[in-house]
Amino acid sequence: MPEERLGRRRFLRMVAAVAGVPIVITTVRATAPKPRFHTWHGEVLGALSELSLWHPDAAFARRTIARVCREIDRLEQIFSLYRPNSEISRLNEAGKLLKPSPELHKLVEVSQRLGELSGGAFDISVQPLWRVYEAHFWSRTDIQRDIAARARDVAQTLVDFRQIESGAARVAFTRAGMAITLNGIAQGYISDAIADMLRNEGFDTAVVDLGEYRAIGRHPDGRPWRVGIRDGRNSGDIDRVIDLEDMALAVSGGYGTAFDASGRFHHIFDPRTGASANYLVDVAVIGARATAADGLATAICVGGEAVAPTLLAAYPRTRAILTRSDGTSITFT
Repeated sequence: MPEERLGRRRFLRMVAAVAGVPIVITTVRATAPKPRFHTWHGEVLGALSELSLWHPDAAFARRTIARVCREIDRLEQIFSLYRPNSEISRLNEAGKLLKPSPELHKLVEVSQRLGELSGGAFDISVQPLWRVYEAHFWSRTDIQRDIAARARDVAQTLVDFRQIESGAARVAFTRAGMAITLNGIAQGYISDAIADMLRNEGFDTAVVDLGEYRAIGRHPDGRPWRVGIRDGRNSGDIDRVIDLEDMALAVSGGYGTAFDASGRFHHIFDPRTGASANYLVDVAVIGARATAADGLATAICVGGEAVAPTLLAAYPRTRAILTRSDGTSITFT
């Protein structure tokens, strides 16, 4: 769940995103600008990101992209662990934050509800586990004789989303040393915020890929947008293709950021044990909103097949594709 600076390997790839530009043939419209794709590439919360907007007015599209970039910057100033003055960084440093933004307050409460619904499988307070693993495997500033035992101790003492007090006036931890990460849900939240902005600006054909996908409308050639999901067992291969129309897609898998060559230790932690969750290779969730899809993908990846029916029942029009370690898959709706 924590952020990884450009180390987050891409799960998804657009398939034939710009094929099939329609041809304007009527005399009346002969001089009108033809719609075309306008794209932006950047980085959001450590993930390589992209926007693809279909519109005839290039100047309007450029102005919209500039507004989108300003909004992304504003949201990163709330959620990014890489910005020392962001709201989440100041919260983690001090253990409390007075007058949090409505966005932080809302997303913490959404995360706590998902934590309750998932029986603790989804827990934003796993950031201390990230610090333990990072110090042991990457920076090597605190190498542990028994990393599994150390992670278990941290999970038992510092990981519990129920120990986060959240209100409009302040967000605070009840235990010293606690910290949170919203990377298991904030990329979806930002994707939704930008997709909603584009809708309000009049875009009815676009794809938002800001760590998680939100598709607006259909592809210009009339078909759904097509997104390829990589094979978690064979890096670089496309395992399956998902069709999206006014829907969101989020994928969680431990292979996204591995701490060691074996892949046994990775960034998706089981809050109950402190160990990396290795019950499933990956989980793809398709739903109406990227925020929910993002959180559900992480929760199911941690909780396994047993939690999927209960979680999905709480989110209408949502389905999940789970890939098991033996390569087989199962779909829940």
